[in-house]
Amino acid sequence: MNNEKPKVLWLQAITCNGNTHSFLSANASRMKLFLDSFDLIYHPSLSEDITLNEVLEKNIQIDFLLVEGAISANKKYYQISNSSTYDLFNTLVKKSKYIIAIGSCASYGGIHSRFIYNDDIDGLEKSLEIDNMYGLKHPIINLTGCPVHPEWIFQTMFTLKDYGKMKLDEYGRPLELYYGLAHHGCTRNEYFEWKVEAKNFGEKEGCLFYEQGCRGPMTHSNCNKILWNDVSTKTRVGMPCIGCTEFDFPRENMLETKKNIGIPAEVPLGISKRAYLSLTGVAKTFKIDRLHKKLID
Repeated sequence: MNNEKPKVLWLQAITCNGNTHSFLSANASRMKLFLDSFDLIYHPSLSEDITLNEVLEKNIQIDFLLVEGAISANKKYYQISNSSTYDLFNTLVKKSKYIIAIGSCASYGGIHSRFIYNDDIDGLEKSLEIDNMYGLKHPIINLTGCPVHPEWIFQTMFTLKDYGKMKLDEYGRPLELYYGLAHHGCTRNEYFEWKVEAKNFGEKEGCLFYEQGCRGPMTHSNCNKILWNDVSTKTRVGMPCIGCTEFDFPRENMLETKKNIGIPAEVPLGISKRAYLSLTGVAKTFKIDRLHKKLID
């Protein structure tokens, strides 16, 4: 029986390193289980036994290629080991069985793709050379987020290790992680239902949707169910969800709810605008003293 642990290589491309910082904030017992179960042969910040050049030069096969950051063929500004991130990525793909995009930049290009227009920056799927697609055991998996929750990485890795595949949604995200909305599990849901709004960032009570631009009702993520650092979430501390797991992140004016004549331009997923406005109108005819008192206190 082959008891050799699957080899994992973590490549940092065009990135702020935020996903690495998030990864290092993982639950200690889960991190230990990960390191006991996988062989992290290379990470530019965490490993020292082997260099990236040695991986490239030797006949080292990679089970899981994890990529943090966007990809560009521009060698003048974005290069690693004398290669463009595009060439390096496609070279490593030939050695790999599974590819996982760690974060929104790796998945769809993210901030770099949106705001740097001249360098053809993109996500992994659009940077993958066609010939390299056929050697993979699975389509590219997009773990979106800015940053990614470390538990999403662990769950994806263990699912692939044990079962070899997982179901993806239309944007290449694991369904078991991104089927629900950030809105689900939010501790402010009762305020949302009765349209009791927080007026400022950081307020402990009140909904953040109408006034603060919260994207929780239209963002696929389980942030409010699997807490960050096992403690909290953005919405629990009064910070609106900015929709960082969605394909169109980052949007302009992220902390603002766009309105037409006082009506939100976008309404929560799964409900028509007419139905939403009808329910909102009914909800606003009621005043739930308990909720308003908490908001004032």
